[in-house]
Amino acid sequence: MLGKILGGIAGKQVADNTASVSGTKGAILGAVTGSVLRRASIPAMIAMAAGGYALKKYKDRKDREAAKRKRFETPPAAA
Repeated sequence: MLGKILGGIAGKQVADNTASVSGTKGAILGAVTGSVLRRASIPAMIAMAAGGYALKKYKDRKDREAAKRKRFETPPAAA
């Protein structure tokens, strides 16, 4: 019970810092995450952490490439 409450609080904090997740959705995800992690094995937790890290690196690289492309695009000519 306490774990779900603390997970919900942590999820709401994450939702406050993330534009695509609402406060309620973050609280629910935080509460569910605690029970999922409690049932997961150590190798599964390591795989989830590695996958999250790889996803973050992939998204960061795509954001950098998009910013670089945007910087070199020429604005439309004024008629």
